[in-house]
Amino acid sequence: MSNFIETEEQKELRAAVSKLAQRFNYVDYVLPKARKGEPLTELWNEAGKLGFLGVNLPEEYGGGGAGIYELALVQEELAAQGAGLLLVVVSPAICGTIIGKYGTDAQKQEWLTALADGSKIMAFGITEPDAGSNSHQITTTARRDGEDWILRGNKVFISGVDQADAVLIVARTEDHKTGKLKPALFIVPTDAENFVATPMEMDIVEPDHQFTLFLDDVRLPADALVGSEDAALMQLFAGLNPERILGAAMAIGMGRWALEAGVKFAKERTVWKTPIGAHQGLAHPLAQCKIELELAKLMLQKAAVLYDSGDDFGAAEAANMAKYAAAEASIKTLDQAIQTHGGGGLTKEYGLSAMLGAARIARVAPVSREMILNFVAQHSLGLPKSY
Repeated sequence: MSNFIETEEQKELRAAVSKLAQRFNYVDYVLPKARKGEPLTELWNEAGKLGFLGVNLPEEYGGGGAGIYELALVQEELAAQGAGLLLVVVSPAICGTIIGKYGTDAQKQEWLTALADGSKIMAFGITEPDAGSNSHQITTTARRDGEDWILRGNKVFISGVDQADAVLIVARTEDHKTGKLKPALFIVPTDAENFVATPMEMDIVEPDHQFTLFLDDVRLPADALVGSEDAALMQLFAGLNPERILGAAMAIGMGRWALEAGVKFAKERTVWKTPIGAHQGLAHPLAQCKIELELAKLMLQKAAVLYDSGDDFGAAEAANMAKYAAAEASIKTLDQAIQTHGGGGLTKEYGLSAMLGAARIARVAPVSREMILNFVAQHSLGLPKSY
């Protein structure tokens, strides 16, 4: 797809995902699970059986052989029913993409087939307490010990480790010629000795948990390394554009869900014999939200098409812009849906305020709004680097 008119197959995929998501919708399924801190296992398993989780992975490993566009489409339609899956961003999009591009045949055979059907989940560990968004400052190190690797360091805000079979850890190897530390990627089983995952206490209603990871001399075999230890940042960034695109898709889907809820209430709620949606004070803000969501979706589609066509730099710019626009539109729409409901928007009955925290994440993760503005200022506008 290059002209933003979706194929019949893509339209059918949207319809099929939407049908599944309606069964596992926000009010009846997701919110009760989230309030109990339980993962969306039943939805995940069903999406895996139907082939939705692996649409972007190669057919030879059980995937759909399509692209990030199709996986973003899956995420958007799930989220449009309030059933977005955070681990779709991580497991098939980031980890599946990286292993698909740089993994050995054995790694692909072991992981891609399982990631495609959802029978295994891989989390992604990059963020560190002192590095934040600066991947150049990662301090988790990997050193050789014979044929093995020894990993030491810690990570923070790592999603879904309790659901994962392994974590793709970003560590650094030392270049003895220059003394510089270079990033490298390792598959670390969650049951590895000296690997400790500690839940973080978050104050949002979410079915997925965040973890701090401690790697205290975790010993890994040679084949735990993904790709080359000399590939530097190239391998890492192969997974970050899909992460931004999928994050944008989730935000747009949440915005669509909130807009539908706000519009439905504005049509049904009558004051002085008139539906409140007839008043421009409510109609115009909802119309603005619709416009801004559609604009964000266009940039999402552009980013996904560029990525799937192999234009890495164009995809990076568009993916950052899509993630920025989607986050802003999603938060604004959810806030307006709450306002449209009045006091009802803050009750448990509608679940709108519970989603506000989840929507707010999009301004911070997987990359902050400010880092996106830094990227656009430097790379799109050619302004001097500010940090």
